Amino acid sequence: MDATAHAIADQRETVVETDENPFGPRRIGLTIGLLLTVSFVAFETLAVATVLPAVVADLGGLNLYGWTFSAFLLTQLVGIVISGLLADERGPIWPFALGIVLFSVGLLVGGFAPSMPALIAGRALQGLGGGAISSIAYVAIGRGYPEGAKPRMLALTSTAWVVPGLVGPGIAGVMAEAFGWRSVFLVLAPLPGLAALLAFPSLRRMPAGIPSPQARARVVYAVVLAAGSGLILTGIGIPTLAIALALTAAGLALAIPAMRRLLPAGTLRAAPGMPATIATMGLLNLAFFGVDAFVPLALVDVRGTSVAFAGLALTAATVTWTAGAWVQARTAARISRRLMVRFGLAFLATSFVITAAVLFPSTPLPVALVGWGVAGLGMGLAYTTLGLSMLELAEPGQEGDASASLQLASVLGAGLGAGVGGALIALIHNQGETLTRALLLQDGLMLVVIALGLAAAGGLPGRLRLPARDS
Repeated sequence: MDATAHAIADQRETVVETDENPFGPRRIGLTIGLLLTVSFVAFETLAVATVLPAVVADLGGLNLYGWTFSAFLLTQLVGIVISGLLADERGPIWPFALGIVLFSVGLLVGGFAPSMPALIAGRALQGLGGGAISSIAYVAIGRGYPEGAKPRMLALTSTAWVVPGLVGPGIAGVMAEAFGWRSVFLVLAPLPGLAALLAFPSLRRMPAGIPSPQARARVVYAVVLAAGSGLILTGIGIPTLAIALALTAAGLALAIPAMRRLLPAGTLRAAPGMPATIATMGLLNLAFFGVDAFVPLALVDVRGTSVAFAGLALTAATVTWTAGAWVQARTAARISRRLMVRFGLAFLATSFVITAAVLFPSTPLPVALVGWGVAGLGMGLAYTTLGLSMLELAEPGQEGDASASLQLASVLGAGLGAGVGGALIALIHNQGETLTRALLLQDGLMLVVIALGLAAAGGLPGRLRLPARDS
């Protein structure tokens, strides 16, 4: 090849690398593959939340309701840390493939589960796989797309929840009524692997990163953190005070030191920069999923609606979450990360008040759809902004470590939110109190979490990072 040909090739390579279109020729397979796998995970998440009242009616185990979410989320924590380490040490292809396999096997276990504990075991496998998938998606965005394309790709990832959000709850309800709730798990099992084939070529070309010196120890700490969190949730749900306090104290003794070692220094006090980003993400997800997991239960068991109607509330939140993500993408260059996240948290607090009001018969049922739609809008604004802030603050080559920390805080918060709610329901139900009272208490606790999130967001960047000018 002569000098002119080399120059043309170099110029084309530069154009490709600076192209801000996520569907450019070299990235279209990666983009579609990532979006499809996210869509399948989204469908399963929404489907389980929608049909779980039917599952409980079939298998029993209302006292384990929250564990169907917590088992998924706490094992997802372990999957996130392992995949982040492997992505930085060896590249993203192998942890992504392993995540797909574990997620699909978990679907099969859940689909054939003879009891609620067996279903929870399947959910735990899904969590391991889902953690790897979500972590590698962030790594792929950080390493596989130019700076200008990253906000758009983050918004597209949120948009991948749109179709499942629109049709998933309805399809899940119809499938549960026509073929049984098991079909919701079994039909999906082969699909993630097929979608992943599109992303494999691009992921295989992505280089390894620079693992942090203590990356391997993070895996052990993640297991300890998950175990400690499980003990805390178990203790909260036990009516015997002495046993409850013993389990909770043991869980805290395990979880807090492990959390300090897994998250960036200063996260527990929301120090400015990356620590505040991670802390705010954890509180955001704790609050949202601490209410979201029980919206179908509130509508079906308290207000007497159908499973399909309860699914509409999840649909509303999914659509508005995506709308909020696109608002963030279009305003990312004009509104500071701190202000955008606080907007999102304010919307979330408003939605909790509306959702609590729906528990009373005097509130019209359509208000539930509006209220939870407001929650989705708040999450779209705040969640996507925090992801972008993480990518901007991460050191080059350590996107895997940073994304693992962000996702770890996200799933830990979500798992604790759902788990605390489930424990409260079990505890109050065993004492003969009403489900309405338990749900109102949970909503109130999550409003306190929102207040903590607003305080933690003070450590986010208050000014936009402007591109450097050529001198």
